[in-house]
Amino acid sequence: MHNGRMDTFIKDKILAVTRQGRTRAESTDWFRVAVGLHYLAGLMTKDAIDFKAVDRDYNRFIYHTVGGGHTITSALQFMSGKKVLAVLESPRFMAAFAQCCPEIPPDSIPFLLELNLGVAKNISKLEVAGPVHDWLQRQKQSTALGQARGDGGEGL
Repeated sequence: MHNGRMDTFIKDKILAVTRQGRTRAESTDWFRVAVGLHYLAGLMTKDAIDFKAVDRDYNRFIYHTVGGGHTITSALQFMSGKKVLAVLESPRFMAAFAQCCPEIPPDSIPFLLELNLGVAKNISKLEVAGPVHDWLQRQKQSTALGQARGDGGEGL
């Protein structure tokens, strides 16, 4: 990934995670989360990002993979809703994602979700509250407790 752009290597990693879902619905949800996490991780750069080109790359990949009606925007919206929690709390997803996408450490996922919620808040001008925000707060508490105990926290 260069300047947030998607390449064949990233596509193959996302598809490898997707293929490990047991049903079409589960695979689609896993795809949304994997593609969303890669998109958000790609924003973590000092380089200038051509969002129009990045979004076009992601939207083309998403369209070719899961069909019309799905975009990077809809993937990011999915990641700010309650249904993402079933994916993030799935040991099978977490194992598949860690194996196929080691460039995005599991302990960075709460930060990336928080980034996503922050962007949603800036766009909508609404306070971010709800299940994902609550889950993030629990992750922070778990990490803080683990650090106090000296074991690094439960985290994901």
